[in-house]
Amino acid sequence: MKRFDNKCVAILGGNAGIGLAAARMFAAEGARLAITGRNAETLRAVAEELSALCIRSDIGDLAQTQAALGEIEDALGGIDVLFVNAGVGGFAMVPDVTPEFWDQIHTVNMRGAFFAIQKALPLMRDGGAIVITGSIGSTAAVPGNVAYAAAKAGLRAMARIVGKELLPRRIRVNMVSPGPTDTEIFKRDASPEEIQGMREMLSSVVPLGRMGTSEEVARAVLFLASTEASFINGVDLSVDGGCIELG
Repeated sequence: MKRFDNKCVAILGGNAGIGLAAARMFAAEGARLAITGRNAETLRAVAEELSALCIRSDIGDLAQTQAALGEIEDALGGIDVLFVNAGVGGFAMVPDVTPEFWDQIHTVNMRGAFFAIQKALPLMRDGGAIVITGSIGSTAAVPGNVAYAAAKAGLRAMARIVGKELLPRRIRVNMVSPGPTDTEIFKRDASPEEIQGMREMLSSVVPLGRMGTSEEVARAVLFLASTEASFINGVDLSVDGGCIELG
């Protein structure tokens, strides 16, 4: 018996990085999968690889989110596990933050995530689990990270209240907050030399001396989503090589 046999798992932001790693693990554990993402090409590849329902959808667009959830309901009937992973990053020092930059980050990471959860609640089965991707940036004072950190800190506060309100339905709500993780996001628009320099810099601030992998974060997601974590609710689990506690 696999941990997610006959369970319906929806991953919002599952076509790359941590989301894709989690999708592969959920599939290997018997889950029926629905995955959203913004990149049509990678979604097609994931659909073929995992035999999953893959839907092109931008979590920052409420109409697209609502439509995607409708497709998920039609295909799966309901959701046992919701993994809210979609997000965008960006750095700007306080004097350089514009309203447009702030809104770009918060429209996806805070507003989009909240309303995706809200709209998914009627599909959630009682006794299910919601896992949200946070960030240690919500508590670490990293220069240039003010907009992203504020969004993730808001998401943390929101997760607590959603979890409290869902207690009568026995739906657990937890977060996973990665530290420096070797994903495609930090490699975009960078040369091989810049990528290597970034790896070395990020590794130097991790007590374990290296960056994490998408798979290491995804394993924490599956744990929190599973019945193995049946007495864990409302936590923010740092998967960060010790950055928060030992850094």
